[in-house]
Amino acid sequence: MRGGGPDVSDTAGAPSGSPKEPGRGSSPTGTGRVRRRRRWLRWTATGVSVLVLGAVAAGWAAYEKLNGNITADNDAAAELARYERERPTALVRDAQNILLIGSDSRSGAGNRKYGRDSGTERSDTTILLHLSANRRSATAVSLPRDLMVHVPGCRRPDGSRTDPMFAMFNYAFEVGGSACTIRTVEKLTDIRVDHHMVVDFHGFKDMVDAVDGVEVCLPRPIDDKAAKLRLPAGKVVLDGEQALGYVRARKSIGNGSDTDRMDRQQKFLGALIGKVRSDDVLFNPAKLYPVLDAATSSLTTDPGLASLRGLYDLARGMRDIPTENIQFLTVPRRSYVLNANRDQLVEPAAARLFARLRADRPLVIAKEPPQGPGGRPSPRSASPYGNSARDYEEEPGGDGMSTSIGVSLLSGTPDPDPTFRGSTAAQDACG
Repeated sequence: MRGGGPDVSDTAGAPSGSPKEPGRGSSPTGTGRVRRRRRWLRWTATGVSVLVLGAVAAGWAAYEKLNGNITADNDAAAELARYERERPTALVRDAQNILLIGSDSRSGAGNRKYGRDSGTERSDTTILLHLSANRRSATAVSLPRDLMVHVPGCRRPDGSRTDPMFAMFNYAFEVGGSACTIRTVEKLTDIRVDHHMVVDFHGFKDMVDAVDGVEVCLPRPIDDKAAKLRLPAGKVVLDGEQALGYVRARKSIGNGSDTDRMDRQQKFLGALIGKVRSDDVLFNPAKLYPVLDAATSSLTTDPGLASLRGLYDLARGMRDIPTENIQFLTVPRRSYVLNANRDQLVEPAAARLFARLRADRPLVIAKEPPQGPGGRPSPRSASPYGNSARDYEEEPGGDGMSTSIGVSLLSGTPDPDPTFRGSTAAQDACG
């Protein structure tokens, strides 16, 4: 057939090896290689795209998981909004005050072994963290759980209201949760609390385990059956379970006071911060993810921090703070005059501390002031801002602590550069 189309018979019977027309099952030399190269490039591009998409999907899944770990404390936000008019105003732009609350909740499988779940939570540890406006310093002030304070009327979880009362500080969290605790702290300090975080036992343990333990220095061996803690003297790396027992123990370590326990907690937090900020963790994704997972699990925050973005912005502002400028101290306190097992603020020392934080003025931290004759503080070093018997004029309290009536107060001379007894994240564990 000789029409417009080609005659198949013209080539169908061609002997093997006969030249074929271009485009009919064969190509001129080099064209086949070009086509094979193009197919290889297409498959390679497809494979790379799949890998990139897979990595993006995995990263998004990890982000969503970490983001989903955080619980937003919407109830507290709504409760605080009701009392906005009575809350303190911020004096310094960009300075931040964050209330860190360690909950002793026994709910959940990981926490039940620490005691019976009574359905209520108490604030086992409370720290007011102040970040300076220029983000060159951070000051963590521990508030004793047994401190006697004025707790305002607060909303209970069942919707009922409590009456204002004078009670131990941790009563506020027990009856009204984080909102009641924040309102109590603001009334006590006149400092605006910008954000808050609540962490329970499980989250604390997981974070310590995620950084492969934290090193502490023990002046003597510990054998505490109640805390299930048995450790030798010297430098010891604590895992999560041991760390929890270490920071919570009272009677078996130190002098048995809550102040001594808070000092121990502060030093441990300093060591934990140093471990997390080390290059071994921050620049190792395999280690960083478990830390982030542990940090966000069992974490409840105000809505402004209840996302990875919110936490990242906070952490980014803190990353350049030198460890020697990350300071820890306890609010000036002494035994309550009506009950030696309770605490009260020492005034006007505590008020001056709070005023300094509110105005974002720097604090000087010293391990120990120079000692005068007989082991008492020398007049030049005595300060109304200390929180240990070594810093005060002698006026014994019920637990061996002393009141913080400093010489500068007694003389009426202003103290332009107050010094507080405390520690920093840069101090060696055995220092």
